[in-house]
Amino acid sequence: MTHADVFMAHALRLAEHGLLTSAPNPAIGCVIVKDGLIIGEGFTQPPGGNHAEIEAINDARVKGHDVRGATAYVTLEPCSHFGRTPPCADALVKAGLVKVIAAMEDPNPQVGGQGFARLRAAGIAVETGVLAEQARELNIGFFSRMQSGKPWVRLKVAASLDGKTALYNGQSQWITSSAARDDGHLWRARAGVILTGIGTVKQDDPQLTVRALEVTRQPLRVIIDSKLGIDINARILRGEPTLIFSAIGNPEKEALLHERGAEVVVLPNAHGKVDLPQVILALGSRQINEIHVEAGAKLNASLIRELCVDELLVYLAPNIIGDARGMFDLPPLDNLQEKFSLKFHQIKQIGEDLRILARFN
Repeated sequence: MTHADVFMAHALRLAEHGLLTSAPNPAIGCVIVKDGLIIGEGFTQPPGGNHAEIEAINDARVKGHDVRGATAYVTLEPCSHFGRTPPCADALVKAGLVKVIAAMEDPNPQVGGQGFARLRAAGIAVETGVLAEQARELNIGFFSRMQSGKPWVRLKVAASLDGKTALYNGQSQWITSSAARDDGHLWRARAGVILTGIGTVKQDDPQLTVRALEVTRQPLRVIIDSKLGIDINARILRGEPTLIFSAIGNPEKEALLHERGAEVVVLPNAHGKVDLPQVILALGSRQINEIHVEAGAKLNASLIRELCVDELLVYLAPNIIGDARGMFDLPPLDNLQEKFSLKFHQIKQIGEDLRILARFN
């Protein structure tokens, strides 16, 4: 690795500290380097707090370092616009840095090269492209939302080695190990939304909260419920707010749900079901970067059929169940050319189980 790779890799590790707290902003890391040594470092704070560049500059100064003449390594282009905080590009200019090395350009149309332009106009040298793919992966949901208006949708399934998620009587606790379940909570925590269907709510009465680790915010729980048949005493309606997408309006039921802290959005398609592609867009308009799906075979299949899923997160346990419930309630095919094709992105052992990330082509 080059020196630039080493410093950027450190900035990416810092960025990971903001994965659970920075949304809707991207998780960014920054290191300030002078005479070959890191003199300051930081990562994006929760919304309204400092961005990574400001944290790194402040860190250097607290440690007694002069940042004038230094180089900043940052995992995304410094912002150029006023949001909740002033532009980071201006702060870097004012601090007297002479060079900025960024992993890649910000996909946000409000920035999109303008941060680099401000830096160059002030005489600061700019380089890009260092560990760009790793930087994009870290904020894949933010990139998806900025470029398409849609959050990144990750569908999680826990199954036996023969692809079964539960017995026919509904028993599913526990097919996978505790290590896999804890890992699943980490993926829940980084998402802005945990999405499920009314079938799962009725069958399992889940909370769908992050419990395996301490978090400062819980993802929004979203339920697909075409007929608005949810029990107002369901556990998912307790505590944190819940958003329900329905295909029909029911003012009386909606009023009861509102008293439980739930919001109902009526969004039907031509077949009297919830319009799933429009749900994804609606959540993108609410500044959701990542959607984590934990649902049953029917909703899983519907999301896949309607091309709403970007990635599968599959935990495979080393056991065989036999004839039982599967992952996806898809119809039989007459031709293999009709199959949904994916590419393995990552395979890792988690405890006794395999964790597979597979992306749709």
